[in-house]
Amino acid sequence: MKLLRWGFIGCGEVTEKKSGPAFNLVDGSKVVAVMSRNKEKARSYAERHDVKKWYTDAQELIDDPDVNAVYIATPPSSHATFAILAMRAGKPVYVEKPLAANYDDCTRVNRVSEQTGVPCFVAYYRRYLPYFRKVKDIIRQKTIGDIMNVQIRFSCPPRDLDYSAAGSLPWRLQPDIAGGGYFYDLAPHQLDLLQDLFGIIIEAEGMCANRAGLYAAEDSVSACFRFENGLTGSGSWCFAGHKSAKEDKIEVIGDKGMLCFSVFNYDPIQLVTSEGTTSITVPNPAYVQLPLIKNVIEALQGFGTCSCTSISATPVNWVMDRILGKF
Repeated sequence: MKLLRWGFIGCGEVTEKKSGPAFNLVDGSKVVAVMSRNKEKARSYAERHDVKKWYTDAQELIDDPDVNAVYIATPPSSHATFAILAMRAGKPVYVEKPLAANYDDCTRVNRVSEQTGVPCFVAYYRRYLPYFRKVKDIIRQKTIGDIMNVQIRFSCPPRDLDYSAAGSLPWRLQPDIAGGGYFYDLAPHQLDLLQDLFGIIIEAEGMCANRAGLYAAEDSVSACFRFENGLTGSGSWCFAGHKSAKEDKIEVIGDKGMLCFSVFNYDPIQLVTSEGTTSITVPNPAYVQLPLIKNVIEALQGFGTCSCTSISATPVNWVMDRILGKF
Protein backbone atom coordinates (compact mmCIF):
# COMPACT_ATOMS: atom_id res chain seq x y z
CA MET A 1 0.00 0.00 0.00
CA LYS A 2 1.33 3.43 -0.96
CA LEU A 3 1.73 5.67 2.07
CA LEU A 4 0.30 9.12 1.43
CA ARG A 5 2.21 11.79 3.34
CA TRP A 6 0.06 14.90 3.33
CA GLY A 7 1.12 18.50 3.53
CA PHE A 8 -1.55 21.06 4.40
CA ILE A 9 -1.45 24.51 2.81
CA GLY A 10 -3.63 26.42 5.25
CA CYS A 11 -4.51 25.27 8.75
CA GLY A 12 -7.61 27.25 9.68
CA GLU A 13 -10.93 26.30 11.21
CA VAL A 14 -11.96 23.74 8.59
CA THR A 15 -8.80 21.69 9.22
CA GLU A 16 -9.46 21.58 12.96
CA LYS A 17 -12.77 19.73 12.96
CA LYS A 18 -14.12 18.90 9.52
CA SER A 19 -11.11 17.52 7.69
CA GLY A 20 -7.68 17.57 9.34
CA PRO A 21 -7.99 14.69 11.82
CA ALA A 22 -9.60 12.46 9.17
CA PHE A 23 -6.34 12.23 7.18
CA ASN A 24 -4.73 10.31 10.04
CA LEU A 25 -7.71 7.97 10.49
CA VAL A 26 -7.36 6.26 7.10
CA ASP A 27 -4.89 3.41 6.62
CA GLY A 28 -1.92 4.45 4.52
CA SER A 29 -2.33 8.16 5.22
CA LYS A 30 -0.48 10.56 7.51
CA VAL A 31 -0.15 14.33 7.89
CA VAL A 32 3.55 15.21 7.89
CA ALA A 33 3.63 18.99 7.33
CA VAL A 34 1.44 22.09 7.58
CA MET A 35 1.80 25.63 6.28
CA SER A 36 0.34 28.99 7.21
CA ARG A 37 1.57 32.49 6.44
CA ASN A 38 1.06 33.11 10.15
CA LYS A 39 4.07 31.57 11.89
CA GLU A 40 2.34 31.10 15.23
CA LYS A 41 -0.72 29.51 13.66
CA ALA A 42 1.43 27.00 11.74
CA ARG A 43 3.52 26.17 14.82
CA SER A 44 0.46 25.84 17.05
CA TYR A 45 -1.36 23.53 14.64
CA ALA A 46 1.70 21.32 14.24
CA GLU A 47 2.23 21.03 17.99
CA ARG A 48 -1.43 20.36 18.82
CA HIS A 49 -1.86 17.74 16.10
CA ASP A 50 1.55 16.06 16.41
CA VAL A 51 2.72 17.12 12.95
CA LYS A 52 6.51 17.07 12.58
CA LYS A 53 7.03 19.96 10.16
CA TRP A 54 5.54 23.38 9.68
CA TYR A 55 6.18 26.12 7.13
CA THR A 56 5.27 29.71 6.36
CA ASP A 57 5.98 29.32 2.64
CA ALA A 58 3.74 27.13 0.46
CA GLN A 59 6.46 26.43 -2.11
CA GLU A 60 8.74 25.03 0.60
CA LEU A 61 6.02 22.63 1.69
CA ILE A 62 5.36 21.54 -1.90
CA ASP A 63 9.09 20.99 -2.46
CA ASP A 64 9.47 18.92 0.73
CA PRO A 65 10.44 15.39 -0.41
CA ASP A 66 8.56 13.91 2.57
CA VAL A 67 5.30 15.38 1.21
CA ASN A 68 3.75 13.41 -1.66
CA ALA A 69 0.17 14.77 -1.54
CA VAL A 70 -1.16 18.25 -0.83
CA TYR A 71 -4.36 19.44 0.84
CA ILE A 72 -5.24 23.06 0.04
CA ALA A 73 -7.38 24.74 2.70
CA THR A 74 -6.91 28.41 1.85
CA PRO A 75 -9.45 31.00 0.62
CA PRO A 76 -10.59 30.25 -2.97
CA SER A 77 -8.53 32.95 -4.72
CA SER A 78 -5.33 30.97 -4.12
CA HIS A 79 -6.72 27.47 -4.79
CA ALA A 80 -5.77 27.41 -8.46
CA THR A 81 -2.25 28.75 -7.87
CA PHE A 82 -1.37 26.23 -5.18
CA ALA A 83 -3.08 23.33 -6.96
CA ILE A 84 -1.13 24.04 -10.16
CA LEU A 85 2.17 24.34 -8.27
CA ALA A 86 1.56 21.01 -6.54
CA MET A 87 0.47 19.16 -9.68
CA ARG A 88 3.48 20.44 -11.63
CA ALA A 89 5.60 19.06 -8.79
CA GLY A 90 3.93 15.67 -9.40
CA LYS A 91 1.89 15.74 -6.19
CA PRO A 92 -1.86 14.99 -6.20
CA VAL A 93 -4.13 17.59 -4.68
CA TYR A 94 -7.23 17.71 -2.50
CA VAL A 95 -8.75 21.22 -2.59
CA GLU A 96 -11.38 22.83 -0.41
CA LYS A 97 -14.57 23.89 -2.15
CA PRO A 98 -15.23 25.74 -4.33
CA LEU A 99 -12.44 24.66 -6.64
CA ALA A 100 -11.55 28.29 -7.37
CA ALA A 101 -12.86 31.85 -7.11
CA ASN A 102 -14.12 31.78 -10.70
CA TYR A 103 -14.85 29.42 -13.58
CA ASP A 104 -11.78 30.42 -15.62
CA ASP A 105 -9.42 29.38 -12.81
CA CYS A 106 -11.20 26.01 -12.65
CA THR A 107 -10.43 25.41 -16.31
CA ARG A 108 -6.76 26.27 -15.67
CA VAL A 109 -6.61 23.64 -12.93
CA ASN A 110 -8.23 21.03 -15.18
CA ARG A 111 -5.84 21.80 -18.02
CA VAL A 112 -2.76 21.36 -15.82
CA SER A 113 -4.18 18.17 -14.30
CA GLU A 114 -4.65 16.78 -17.80
CA GLN A 115 -1.20 17.89 -18.95
CA THR A 116 0.63 16.47 -15.93
CA GLY A 117 -1.54 13.40 -15.36
CA VAL A 118 -1.72 14.36 -11.68
CA PRO A 119 -5.21 14.13 -10.14
CA CYS A 120 -7.00 16.95 -8.37
CA PHE A 121 -9.92 16.24 -6.02
CA VAL A 122 -12.34 18.75 -4.48
CA ALA A 123 -13.93 18.67 -1.02
CA TYR A 124 -17.57 18.29 -1.95
CA TYR A 125 -17.82 15.87 0.95
CA ARG A 126 -21.59 16.03 1.31
CA ARG A 127 -21.94 13.71 -1.68
CA TYR A 128 -20.46 10.95 0.51
CA LEU A 129 -22.25 11.59 3.79
CA PRO A 130 -24.86 9.00 4.90
CA TYR A 131 -27.51 11.74 5.21
CA PHE A 132 -27.30 12.68 1.52
CA ARG A 133 -26.79 9.09 0.40
CA LYS A 134 -30.20 8.43 1.91
CA VAL A 135 -31.67 11.34 -0.04
CA LYS A 136 -30.15 9.93 -3.22
CA ASP A 137 -31.53 6.45 -2.52
CA ILE A 138 -35.06 7.79 -2.04
CA ILE A 139 -34.91 9.69 -5.33
CA ARG A 140 -33.39 6.80 -7.30
CA GLN A 141 -35.95 4.35 -5.93
CA LYS A 142 -38.62 6.70 -7.29
CA THR A 143 -40.38 6.80 -3.94
CA ILE A 144 -41.70 10.23 -4.93
CA GLY A 145 -42.06 9.27 -8.59
CA ASP A 146 -40.62 11.22 -11.49
CA ILE A 147 -39.05 14.51 -10.45
CA MET A 148 -40.92 17.60 -11.63
CA ASN A 149 -39.08 20.47 -9.96
CA VAL A 150 -36.45 21.30 -7.35
CA GLN A 151 -36.19 24.36 -5.11
CA ILE A 152 -33.43 25.73 -2.87
CA ARG A 153 -34.42 28.10 -0.07
CA PHE A 154 -31.84 29.56 2.29
CA SER A 155 -32.09 32.50 4.66
CA CYS A 156 -30.13 33.60 7.69
CA PRO A 157 -29.64 36.80 9.69
CA PRO A 158 -26.41 38.80 9.47
CA ARG A 159 -23.48 37.49 11.50
CA ASP A 160 -21.71 39.67 14.04
CA LEU A 161 -18.68 39.93 11.77
CA ASP A 162 -20.84 41.34 8.98
CA TYR A 163 -20.94 44.63 10.87
CA SER A 164 -17.14 44.96 10.85
CA ALA A 165 -15.40 47.83 9.11
CA ALA A 166 -14.63 47.19 5.43
CA GLY A 167 -10.94 46.58 6.12
CA SER A 168 -11.63 43.90 8.71
CA LEU A 169 -14.42 41.95 7.03
CA PRO A 170 -13.98 38.16 6.93
CA TRP A 171 -12.47 36.85 3.69
CA ARG A 172 -15.80 35.25 2.76
CA LEU A 173 -17.18 38.76 2.22
CA GLN A 174 -14.32 39.92 0.02
CA PRO A 175 -15.21 38.97 -3.60
CA ASP A 176 -11.62 39.24 -4.84
CA ILE A 177 -10.64 36.55 -2.32
CA ALA A 178 -13.80 34.44 -2.04
CA GLY A 179 -15.29 34.86 -5.53
CA GLY A 180 -18.38 36.52 -4.10
CA GLY A 181 -20.09 36.89 -0.74
CA TYR A 182 -21.67 34.17 1.39
CA PHE A 183 -23.39 32.87 -1.74
CA TYR A 184 -20.04 31.77 -3.18
CA ASP A 185 -19.20 30.03 0.10
CA LEU A 186 -22.47 28.22 0.84
CA ALA A 187 -24.25 27.70 -2.49
CA PRO A 188 -21.47 25.43 -3.87
CA HIS A 189 -22.53 22.62 -1.52
CA GLN A 190 -26.19 22.96 -2.51
CA LEU A 191 -25.53 23.17 -6.24
CA ASP A 192 -23.03 20.33 -6.19
CA LEU A 193 -25.51 18.07 -4.42
CA LEU A 194 -28.21 18.84 -6.97
CA GLN A 195 -25.87 18.16 -9.87
CA ASP A 196 -24.81 14.90 -8.24
CA LEU A 197 -28.50 13.96 -8.01
CA PHE A 198 -29.82 15.22 -11.35
CA GLY A 199 -26.88 15.86 -13.68
CA ILE A 200 -25.13 18.96 -14.94
CA ILE A 201 -26.90 22.31 -14.97
CA ILE A 202 -26.69 23.64 -18.54
CA GLU A 203 -28.64 26.88 -18.16
CA ALA A 204 -28.57 29.33 -15.27
CA GLU A 205 -29.68 32.91 -14.76
CA GLY A 206 -29.79 35.02 -11.65
CA MET A 207 -30.43 38.35 -10.04
CA CYS A 208 -28.43 39.57 -7.06
CA ALA A 209 -28.56 42.61 -4.83
CA ASN A 210 -27.10 44.15 -1.72
CA ARG A 211 -30.10 45.04 0.42
CA ALA A 212 -28.64 45.56 3.89
CA GLY A 213 -25.58 47.57 2.85
CA LEU A 214 -23.34 45.92 5.42
CA TYR A 215 -20.64 45.05 2.89
CA ALA A 216 -19.95 45.30 -0.82
CA ALA A 217 -20.80 41.70 -1.79
CA GLU A 218 -24.29 40.50 -2.66
CA ASP A 219 -26.53 39.56 0.28
CA SER A 220 -29.62 38.52 -1.69
CA VAL A 221 -29.67 36.17 -4.68
CA SER A 222 -32.46 34.63 -6.75
CA ALA A 223 -31.85 32.17 -9.56
CA CYS A 224 -33.42 29.72 -11.97
CA PHE A 225 -31.68 26.87 -13.74
CA ARG A 226 -32.18 23.87 -16.01
CA PHE A 227 -30.43 20.49 -15.79
CA GLU A 228 -29.22 18.45 -18.75
CA ASN A 229 -32.19 16.08 -18.36
CA GLY A 230 -34.66 18.95 -18.75
CA LEU A 231 -35.52 19.30 -15.05
CA THR A 232 -35.95 22.91 -13.94
CA GLY A 233 -35.21 24.42 -10.57
CA SER A 234 -34.89 27.65 -8.66
CA GLY A 235 -33.02 29.05 -5.71
CA SER A 236 -33.38 31.89 -3.24
CA TRP A 237 -30.62 32.98 -0.87
CA CYS A 238 -30.82 35.78 1.71
CA PHE A 239 -27.93 36.46 4.09
CA ALA A 240 -29.40 39.51 5.80
CA GLY A 241 -32.94 38.46 6.74
CA HIS A 242 -34.69 38.45 10.10
CA LYS A 243 -34.09 35.46 12.35
CA SER A 244 -37.78 34.54 12.01
CA ALA A 245 -37.13 33.74 8.34
CA LYS A 246 -34.11 31.51 8.98
CA GLU A 247 -34.29 28.55 6.60
CA ASP A 248 -32.07 25.81 5.17
CA LYS A 249 -34.13 23.69 2.82
CA ILE A 250 -34.16 21.90 -0.50
CA GLU A 251 -37.48 20.59 -1.79
CA VAL A 252 -37.59 17.93 -4.48
CA ILE A 253 -41.08 17.72 -5.98
CA GLY A 254 -42.16 14.52 -7.68
CA ASP A 255 -45.40 13.39 -9.30
CA LYS A 256 -45.99 10.97 -6.40
CA GLY A 257 -44.69 12.97 -3.46
CA MET A 258 -42.16 15.41 -2.15
CA LEU A 259 -38.79 15.17 -0.39
CA CYS A 260 -37.49 17.92 1.86
CA PHE A 261 -34.01 18.08 3.42
CA SER A 262 -31.47 20.56 4.73
CA VAL A 263 -27.88 20.97 3.60
CA PHE A 264 -26.12 22.53 6.58
CA ASN A 265 -28.30 21.65 9.59
CA TYR A 266 -28.94 17.98 8.74
CA ASP A 267 -32.55 18.30 9.89
CA PRO A 268 -34.57 15.08 9.65
CA ILE A 269 -35.41 14.27 6.03
CA GLN A 270 -39.13 14.73 5.34
CA LEU A 271 -40.71 12.31 2.90
CA VAL A 272 -44.30 13.10 1.90
CA THR A 273 -46.42 10.72 -0.20
CA SER A 274 -50.09 9.79 -0.44
CA GLU A 275 -49.42 7.42 2.45
CA GLY A 276 -48.45 10.27 4.77
CA THR A 277 -45.34 11.99 6.07
CA THR A 278 -42.23 10.15 7.22
CA SER A 279 -39.41 11.81 9.16
CA ILE A 280 -36.01 10.18 8.64
CA THR A 281 -33.01 10.87 10.87
CA VAL A 282 -29.60 9.92 9.49
CA PRO A 283 -26.47 10.52 11.64
CA ASN A 284 -23.19 11.63 10.09
CA PRO A 285 -19.62 10.85 11.23
CA ALA A 286 -17.87 13.14 13.71
CA TYR A 287 -15.44 14.30 11.03
CA VAL A 288 -17.75 15.06 8.12
CA GLN A 289 -15.04 14.90 5.46
CA LEU A 290 -13.87 11.43 6.52
CA PRO A 291 -15.93 9.39 3.99
CA LEU A 292 -14.70 11.49 1.06
CA ILE A 293 -11.09 11.67 2.29
CA LYS A 294 -11.08 7.88 2.65
CA ASN A 295 -12.34 7.61 -0.93
CA VAL A 296 -9.70 10.03 -2.22
CA ILE A 297 -6.93 8.12 -0.45
CA GLU A 298 -8.12 4.78 -1.79
CA ALA A 299 -8.24 6.24 -5.31
CA LEU A 300 -4.67 7.53 -4.96
CA GLN A 301 -3.56 4.15 -3.63
CA GLY A 302 -4.95 2.50 -6.74
CA PHE A 303 -7.80 0.39 -5.40
CA GLY A 304 -10.76 2.74 -5.66
CA THR A 305 -12.27 5.60 -7.61
CA CYS A 306 -13.48 9.01 -6.50
CA SER A 307 -16.07 11.11 -8.31
CA CYS A 308 -15.14 14.41 -6.63
CA THR A 309 -12.58 15.44 -9.22
CA SER A 310 -11.80 18.95 -10.38
CA ILE A 311 -13.68 18.13 -13.60
CA SER A 312 -16.87 17.29 -11.72
CA ALA A 313 -16.47 20.35 -9.47
CA THR A 314 -16.08 22.88 -12.27
CA PRO A 315 -19.78 23.11 -13.31
CA VAL A 316 -20.59 24.48 -9.84
CA ASN A 317 -18.39 27.51 -10.50
CA TRP A 318 -19.90 27.92 -13.96
CA VAL A 319 -23.40 28.03 -12.48
CA MET A 320 -22.46 30.45 -9.71
CA ASP A 321 -20.66 32.78 -12.12
CA ARG A 322 -23.70 32.76 -14.40
CA ILE A 323 -26.04 33.52 -11.48
CA LEU A 324 -23.85 36.40 -10.30
CA GLY A 325 -23.57 37.75 -13.84
CA LYS A 326 -19.80 37.31 -14.16
CA PHE A 327 -20.32 36.38 -17.82
